[in-house]
Amino acid sequence: MEHSATHADTTAAPETNVSMVLPAGANAVNPQKARRGFSRIWHAFGYSLAGLRAGWNETAFRQEAIASIALLPAAVWLGRTWVETALLAGTVILIMIVELLNTGIETAIDRIGPEWHDLSKRAKDMGSAAVLLSLLLCAGTWALALYQRFFA
Repeated sequence: MEHSATHADTTAAPETNVSMVLPAGANAVNPQKARRGFSRIWHAFGYSLAGLRAGWNETAFRQEAIASIALLPAAVWLGRTWVETALLAGTVILIMIVELLNTGIETAIDRIGPEWHDLSKRAKDMGSAAVLLSLLLCAGTWALALYQRFFA
């Protein structure tokens, strides 16, 4: 009997005065909301790097990132103006952005549960469609730039 009472005492959440730790209006669940200034920026940067590392574990993102190693310098070479260069490079980066968002959606859906649900399927399909549209935009932009550079 004494053992179970001790176990219950050690697993109980410690009482803290949240108003003393967080500024007024801060969210007690998310400590990031309590940070201000450079500390908030620094921690946000760390979370962003963690997201990129997590994205690297996804095959599609890794393939797109590797392709961007060749495409970004090619955008500088192919673009005749800074606007063309920005459009070419921007569409390449856009693919990676959309892929990360799609992976985030898929990860959140998978966290909910492995069972099939129509809304989960719709969310994943829409994320996949967004990736497809970004790929088509990139391919079209590059095709037109190549056409203008070599055939116009």
